[in-house]
Amino acid sequence: MSDERVALVTGATQGIGLQIAKDLVAKGLTVIVGARVLEKGEKAVQDIGAGAHAIQLDVTDEASIAQAAALIRSRFGRLDILMNNAGISRAKPNQDFADAVRTNLLTDAPLDEIRTVFETNVFGVIAVTQAMLPLLRESPAGRIVITGSSGASLTLNSDPANAHRRMFGNYSASKAAAHAVMLALALALEGTNIKVNAACPGFTSTALNNFNGTRSVEEGAREPVRLALIGDDGPTGTFSDENGTVPW
Repeated sequence: MSDERVALVTGATQGIGLQIAKDLVAKGLTVIVGARVLEKGEKAVQDIGAGAHAIQLDVTDEASIAQAAALIRSRFGRLDILMNNAGISRAKPNQDFADAVRTNLLTDAPLDEIRTVFETNVFGVIAVTQAMLPLLRESPAGRIVITGSSGASLTLNSDPANAHRRMFGNYSASKAAAHAVMLALALALEGTNIKVNAACPGFTSTALNNFNGTRSVEEGAREPVRLALIGDDGPTGTFSDENGTVPW
């Protein structure tokens, strides 16, 4: 694979997505910054530098997704890497993190808020991937990476010693579903030139957790970027972090 590769990063105006875009540009790729608000995408591109380009992309809006796919084909002519990074932890973005954790439990979370989180974290992944697949199928080595979370691991949270299990709710359930979506895509695309994997960035300090995370965005971007750049001998259908395989 050459440095002519083109990557699309959803949710790339801040946090881990922005760092993923920076890292891929540094590797010589052309990076398309997906942004719900185009002006924010254009601002991010200025920060990333040459090789980055902004497009309007709302992963919850089918018309926006279709328009983005058409624009990528007409403007860039190819797509080699899809980074499904866009995600939300709560329906109310300005909600206090502690309050969000408390109201996140499925015993209390309002159904409309559950649907809002799943719309981005699960259905958005499916919708964007389906729209970009025709381009990815044309790539000599297509790669799809989903930003997952070890906090959504059913195995880890089944352990009574895991303190995180007290917070396992709407967000975690949506990410567990996203892991299942990743595996379903990987199995459907087995035997093709497309590899699909999920990466856990760890507890990274971003707006997702009101900057309560303990890892830097540079650290959080490492595993997603590694999976984006794997060769033909790389895995598909896996869930991992920097230390190796993460249990489902």
